Order: sequence, then structure tokens, then C-alpha cells
Amino acid sequence: MKRFLLNLTTASVLAASAGVSMAQTTPMPTTPTTKILAIGTFPPGTDMQLVQRILPTEVRDTAQLYLEGKIDQWYSLQDRAGVAFILNVTGVSQAHEMLEALPLGKAHLMTFSLLPIGPLKPLSKLLNPPSPQ
Repeated sequence: MKRFLLNLTTASVLAASAGVSMAQTTPMPTTPTTKILAIGTFPPGTDMQLVQRILPTEVRDTAQLYLEGKIDQWYSLQDRAGVAFILNVTGVSQAHEMLEALPLGKAHLMTFSLLPIGPLKPLSKLLNPPSPQ
């Protein structure tokens, strides 16, 4: 199954990049935003001792958002201190408001990059190939 998904993803990426001229004549279909990817990091100069004091409350409040279904998945960043959340919201402003209400957000100790994400657009090209001309 993993191999099938890998092949399908590879094929969709290749199909999307196969011809620039096709992209000019056939616009890429739009897909809805279904989630927000939120990447939280600590700005330079952040007082990490203050972060450590706030962290227990931050974790409890974050776990509550998960239990409420507002956070779908949560991870720690591997290359630096921070987190990555996949949020069950569709608007960047809604995600921003939710994250800024957390203790580290209120204290302005963590900043988030918010990226709207949705279904892989090139898959529709495989399912509905353009008609030959």
C-alpha cells in the first residue's frame, strides 16, 4: 500500500510538471483549504527559562485543543525548538486566534507560520485527463 501511494504521488507530481504549455492552456483546478499547517518557533532572544515555567500550562491547554478536535496532529520540530500542528480549521485568522490564546502566544514567546493546506491538486489531472486536441 505504501508503495502504491508513493507511486501515485510520484506520478501526480510528474503529471503536474510534465508540460508547462499544458498548464498554460488548462488551468490547475482549485481545491479547498481543509486544514492549516502551523509551525511554531521561538524568536531569537526568547527567555527559555520563562518558556519552561509556562510550558506545563501550555501543554495542558494544547492537549485540551486536541481533545476538542481542533488539533488533528502535533509534532516537535527535529531541527530546532518548536512544534508543528495540523489544525482542523480552514482559516488562517481562526488558526492565529486559537494559537495566540495559548499561554506561550499570550506571552509572545512563540510565533507561528500558518500555511493553508488541502488535497493534492495534480491528482485531479490523473482522474480527469484533458481531452486530446
